Amino acid sequence: MGETRITPTTEASATTSGNGKRVVVAMSGGVDSSVAAYLLARQGYEVIGVTMRLFAVPDDDAPRLSRSCCSIEDVEDARNVCRAIGVKHYFLNFEKEFKKHVVDYFVSEYERGRTPHPCLACNDKLKFEFLLRRAKFMDADFVATGHYARIEQQDGEWCLMRGTDPGKDQSYVLFTLDQEQLSNLLFPIGGYDKDEIRNIAAEAGLPVADKPDSQDICFIPDGDYKAFVEPRLNVRTPGLIVDSEGAVLAEHDGVHRFTVGQRKGLPLPGGSSRPIFVTDIDAEKGRVTVGYAEQLMRHRLATGGVTWISARAPAEGARVEARIRYHGTDIPALVRPDGDSAIVEFEFPQRAITPGQAVVFYDGETVLGGGMIDCALPELAENRAR
Repeated sequence: MGETRITPTTEASATTSGNGKRVVVAMSGGVDSSVAAYLLARQGYEVIGVTMRLFAVPDDDAPRLSRSCCSIEDVEDARNVCRAIGVKHYFLNFEKEFKKHVVDYFVSEYERGRTPHPCLACNDKLKFEFLLRRAKFMDADFVATGHYARIEQQDGEWCLMRGTDPGKDQSYVLFTLDQEQLSNLLFPIGGYDKDEIRNIAAEAGLPVADKPDSQDICFIPDGDYKAFVEPRLNVRTPGLIVDSEGAVLAEHDGVHRFTVGQRKGLPLPGGSSRPIFVTDIDAEKGRVTVGYAEQLMRHRLATGGVTWISARAPAEGARVEARIRYHGTDIPALVRPDGDSAIVEFEFPQRAITPGQAVVFYDGETVLGGGMIDCALPELAENRAR
């Protein structure tokens, strides 16, 4: 696959940059992927729109999940956009892969007392493994998506960069990309902000120009993850809710109902004069520990499944900017790599470090890599003294 890249240029200068190269565009039926396809077509690429069938709503869930991903309306929107810009559109079935790598993972993480990140799993496996593989069978040079991130080549190496719109930047959920994948990907809208994308869609007459953005987990549009997870559990782990000293406060129906940092919906007796939060979950023992806000603050975490975009880990004790939430803040930190794991020490204590979420490392605009959070680590003596 080739090395052409899209940058935010005037249409007049960009209409031939594709030179007829074939690109498969992952189209959800939303405005971002639609504009991505439109821009690539205007820039001279042979665009093939692909909508991935990911999740079939079971009959029992149909009333709640009628607007989940891959709805008939979304598929029709993607097809109509492709028709409007004069490109082919295909509907490809990835239900089995999605169930295994996203839905089953999602349920399993809650069984383990962790808080999963399904968008990251979907990007990693569905878009950037299975769709890339399918695109090669379609003789495509690239796969493109509507992610707000950028790809640049610096000193012969592919770099993943933040999107220029800080409010929409999606680089956090793309940290698993490697050099080969980056060489085969296009992110056409990463140099634009959301208002510009909607204006482009409106000026082009795309039928999704005013379509609202999706807000929730795409296969759980009503946001009720407990109702989704509970009938799919392999193991339900009821147990006890305890305080930081181990005193029993209440019983619970399963660790899947909790996440670190949670305050609402805790089945606790009243009487506390201060807000109480989940501070730890031990799925093996079925134990949920609760405490006060200050007990959520930690300077350090352990992370596993660490990958580096350059395929080279930074030096021991390298200074990075680290983020532990999709829409979180970048915090100065030291990272100590050890194979595919690492210890991260933040300059400032972080609230509710959550197992199952990602920690992503940056150097300015560049994504260095990241991993999945295993646990917050106990405070060191010097941190307790601060």
